[in-house]
Amino acid sequence: MVGCFYFRRDFFFQQMPVIPSSSYRKPPFFLWNGHLETIVPSIFRKIEGVAYQRERIWTPDKDFLDLDWSKIGSKKLLIISHGLEGSSERHYAKGLAKLFNQHGFDVLAWNNRSCSGEMNLAPFLYHHGSTYDLDTVIQHVESTQRYEAYFLCGISMGGAQTLKYLGEKGLDLNPKIKKAAVYSTPCNLPDSAATLRERKNAFYKKRFLTKLKAKMKLKGQQFPGLVDLDRLDTVMDFDTFDTEYTAKVHGFDDADDFYRSVSADNWMKDIQIPTLIINALNDPLLMGKCYPVALAENHPKLFLEMPKRGGHTGFLISGQEFTWAEYRFLDFIRKG
Repeated sequence: MVGCFYFRRDFFFQQMPVIPSSSYRKPPFFLWNGHLETIVPSIFRKIEGVAYQRERIWTPDKDFLDLDWSKIGSKKLLIISHGLEGSSERHYAKGLAKLFNQHGFDVLAWNNRSCSGEMNLAPFLYHHGSTYDLDTVIQHVESTQRYEAYFLCGISMGGAQTLKYLGEKGLDLNPKIKKAAVYSTPCNLPDSAATLRERKNAFYKKRFLTKLKAKMKLKGQQFPGLVDLDRLDTVMDFDTFDTEYTAKVHGFDDADDFYRSVSADNWMKDIQIPTLIINALNDPLLMGKCYPVALAENHPKLFLEMPKRGGHTGFLISGQEFTWAEYRFLDFIRKG
């Protein structure tokens, strides 16, 4: 049983690029706004029973990536890309891993550089557009495993990486990659970044900046002279951090150049496989072009679902271990 009691299956099987109405309507009563729907599961949700087996692989530039596997002996593989400053250990990754294992899929949750508990070796970290590492992961799986089909899932930043990767590959995408699904995804990075300038989002700004500044400090100590460590503690906003640090170490001119250059919607028109995008309308970290309605209306492979509720990586269901988004991914990937 995958929670279909909660869904209107007529919406699931309409072949329409913009889902006309979402089946997610009623979060738990104590989550009465988008901020609570975002913060409560992020802090308190725990998933038990997922025992990863870690594999370390080496990138073409002599860095490493840590891959966490949860295998049941399937010929189908779900590949999960996590969010900003997340990892394979986040509740949303483990929730997908446990649910898909229960329904006949092997799962691989890969960790972006520096996100697996150990600082990476290169003089840079990762970002919304670093699809080269996702490509390395997929090439490694293809060369070492014997799967018949792959399915890509991404959450938040990982969703943006997934969409960008699919568009970049276009017609050259590995034919074993059959479908993809993402949620809480900043399809347009400039508009998503703009939400972190709002006072109401100060909690998220502080939380992300604290983690990223600590990581950038370690990177600066690892490579003396790479960045201005003396100024780092004075940075209080993302525009400054991304101009002085993210852009500098990754080869962009400034924050605006970084946001525009890596934004997934530069490539989404070239996606060639059925791809579901779930972005809640009350997501505090999304706005404007993060809801690509016009593109989805004219793209036969993009399915855009915009629930009124859900927050950012929320979508809890009262009394259920798994979230609505996780059940929705399973239905989308299994159908057809």
